[in-house]
This record gives sequence, C-alpha cells and structure tokens, in this order.
Amino acid sequence: MTHTHRQGSLVDVPGLDIGQHTLSQRLSGCSVVLASAGAVAAVDVRGAAPGTRETDLLDASNLVEKVHAIALCGGSAFGLDAASGVMRWLEERGIGFATPHGVVPIVPAAVLFDLPLVRPGDEAHARPDAQAGYAACAAASGAPPASGNVGAGAGATVGKLFGPERAMKGGIGHASVCVGPWVVAAMVACNAVGDVTDPGSGRLLAGARTEDGRQLLGSERAMLGGQRLQPPVPGTHTTIGVVGTNARLDKAQARRLAMSGHDGLARSIRPVHTPFDGDTLFAMATGTENSPADVLLLSVMAAEATALATVDAILSARGVQTLTGWLPAAHDLDGAQRQGMGTRTGA
Repeated sequence: MTHTHRQGSLVDVPGLDIGQHTLSQRLSGCSVVLASAGAVAAVDVRGAAPGTRETDLLDASNLVEKVHAIALCGGSAFGLDAASGVMRWLEERGIGFATPHGVVPIVPAAVLFDLPLVRPGDEAHARPDAQAGYAACAAASGAPPASGNVGAGAGATVGKLFGPERAMKGGIGHASVCVGPWVVAAMVACNAVGDVTDPGSGRLLAGARTEDGRQLLGSERAMLGGQRLQPPVPGTHTTIGVVGTNARLDKAQARRLAMSGHDGLARSIRPVHTPFDGDTLFAMATGTENSPADVLLLSVMAAEATALATVDAILSARGVQTLTGWLPAAHDLDGAQRQGMGTRTGA
C-alpha cells in the first residue's frame, strides 16, 4: 500500500468540483463544492455558534441520501443566501433530488462571520448573495483551486482573543491525502478566534500578537499564564469546511469522517470549538471507489487532510489594509520579524 502526501484539494476526489467567488465590493465571498452526480453527505458541528442551512436532512435517520453541492460562505447569516444561487444553477442543469414536479437541488451550507473586515472604499453592507453563489458555480471546475484571501476565506481572520487590533489574516485552504485507492481531501475556511499552529512542527503560524504587534503571543500560553482576555463577541468567528472522499459510505459512516475532520482542526487551531466559534465540517462521499471502505483509515486521513488544509489557509493568506490599519498574515509576520512590521503600509 502506497502513501502519498501532497497539497492537493477536493478536486482530487472524482465527482467533485470547486468554484469560488470573491466579492469586488468588500472582503467576503463564497466557495462551493459541486457533486453533480450526488454525494452521500453528513455534518458535524462542534462550535457553539453555528450558522447553517439544510443540515437536519443530513442526519442518518432522515430520507434524502445525497447532496448536490455544499456552500461555504462569508457574510454571517446573510451569506446563507448564496445557497439559493447554487440551487438555481443546479436546477437549470437538471441536477437535484427528483420529484414529480422537477428536481430540487440539495445544498447544505455554513457561514462564517467576516463583517468587521472592511477595506477603505468597501461597501460595508455587501455580502455573498444568490448571485455570488451562482457565480461560484459558474466558475467551478476540476482545476486546483486558489487558497488564501479568496472565496469564503476572503474576510477570514484569526487570533482574536486579545482584541481585533492584535489579530491576523485567515483564509481558505486545501489539501488531500492518498493511501492506496483511497483519496480523502479537505477545504477549510479558517476564521478562528484562536491561533493556528503547524501540527507537524508545533510551530505557531498565526494568531494573537504581542502588544507591539511584532511577534506572536501564543494565546493558550498567555491564557494559562493569567493574561487578561478581551472577550470576543459570541458567534463572530468560526472555521468551516468540507471533507470529501472517493469511498462508498453511508450517511452514518460519512458523519464519522466529518467528526474525524474536527480532530484535524484540534491539531491546528488552539483553542478550538470555543463558545465564540461555530465550527462546522461537512463530509461528502462520491463512492467512485468500490472497494470495501476502511472507515478507521479514512478517519485518520480525514484528520490529516483537515489539518493540512487549515495550515494551507494560513500560509496562503496575505495581509490587507483595513479601516483600522494593517492586518498582517503569517507571510507578513515572518518578514516583519526580520524587517519590522511597522514599515508595512501597502494595501
């Protein structure tokens, strides 16, 4: 059995395409995973403040077995409107749950809170809507998707436990893991209240910064040391994502995959699943690989892919100029430690 690690993405899973749309009016957007032939799906919600749509039908006891797309969106609860555009795009192509009166596309969705991240000149009330969801579908393909400040990750931030002025830029990331005939991949939009670490090296990548803004603080260490927090507003954060596989799974097995994906979040985000986050992961199984599924192996792969995708989101993010000043990314902080973050003035 061969084991191959590579960055990859959900498009490595046969039957899945990715489309992303980033708003021109402000830092927000949506990312859509299309499964035109349908995919068995499930969801696992660990954060205390989720924003979701069409998740009840994913319960193993409920009727509908397959979904046709999953949408990850910025814009807080307003962004759930993007799923309507995804439905319209699918309906126009005859894709959906068959009824005597036409198809009904099944499109679960989850959102993250990116409303505070506004650039000079942005339209503060611009949010992903049905048109944005439709545009993401129109852009979908099997090509490797972009990471960082795009789609659902456009307005993502991380490291907010000591105030937004000490936060850093988050983003969206992708990864896949292959073992023998199996592929498990993940797409993660990281907007965590906590910090992000590389689980392989243990290195802190992005998060709350020291008061001078030049170095990473280490939120968990600071909390355990008794440093005073600036309590975030509940529900104004959240990491959301999709784990996909070519395995043939039922809904209960797919939920195990989503649950294991949260293990990957726990490896890379500290603290994670807080009262202030709405951490939500979906699983999609296209069933193109007919070998009997090894759910244990697939679960290990799901945790790994999710952790890798989270790291990709952070390392691919770039700093942005906002109304409140320069918001650095991990990429910028590395340079700042060498050259001085205070010199950065670009947009």
